[in-house]
Amino acid sequence: MKYRVRHITGYAYHDRVPLCQNQAHLSPRIFSRQQCESTRLTVQPEPKAMHSWVDYFGNTAHYFAVEVPHDELTVTAESLVTVSPPRIPAPSTTPPWEQVRSATASALHEHAVQFTFESPCIRLIDEAHEYAKPSFPSGRPLLEAALDLTTRIWREFKYDPTATCVNTPTKEVLRKRRGVCQDFAHLQITCLRSMGLAARYVSGYLMTDPPPGQPKLVGGDASHAWVAVYCPQHGWFDLDPTNNHMPQLRHVTLAWGRDYSDVCPINGIFLGSAEHRMYVSVDVAPVADN
Repeated sequence: MKYRVRHITGYAYHDRVPLCQNQAHLSPRIFSRQQCESTRLTVQPEPKAMHSWVDYFGNTAHYFAVEVPHDELTVTAESLVTVSPPRIPAPSTTPPWEQVRSATASALHEHAVQFTFESPCIRLIDEAHEYAKPSFPSGRPLLEAALDLTTRIWREFKYDPTATCVNTPTKEVLRKRRGVCQDFAHLQITCLRSMGLAARYVSGYLMTDPPPGQPKLVGGDASHAWVAVYCPQHGWFDLDPTNNHMPQLRHVTLAWGRDYSDVCPINGIFLGSAEHRMYVSVDVAPVADN
């Protein structure tokens, strides 16, 4: 599937702002099953400085600084992306999760080990371990267990944009049983890491116009988030706990890292007005082949 993605983030300040500096992760990632034919980041007012680099996790990041007084800031990212389906084995054929845990901890998989520890948004709390345990009985194949956990989160937690904010801890999400895709991704990552498994946070977009007769997916009106769990024999399996399925052709990947703090679409600082409003608009449209 080929998609044209347009992501607009706007800021309206109560008073004029003389300076802002920002970092953005808004360029789709290139990897085995995703190609980015073109990507462009446009900032208004025009920035004094702007450059891009590849971050520690292999994502494209941008820095820009606006140094003229302004009361509005608009950041537009436009990309053309082609997504191919993943190769997913039968869940019952994947190795037992304990075997995966032991193998992941070895020096041969040091790139995955870093995703087993706590990180800025992930704390390995007892509550998450207890919640995860029913999905991980002894000897259960990894993907079976991970999919069971995905389904339980989808069934037992309500999608509610008013229930949490960007800094809500996982312990509170567990208590409220409510949240958004970011919360559910952090919850599943916490659960998986509490079992000794490697799990990473994936930021991206979701094509939400479903085929006839199928339900509309949740979380596609802005950037979306899901998780991936590591299996040495197969690589990374993507899991979307917000929608209870494995991402295939309708998910566009922007970036991945330990948690949201590594791949926040836009973060930064500004001088001046403390009061401001932010709005986000995302459009993911399929492109027909000529």
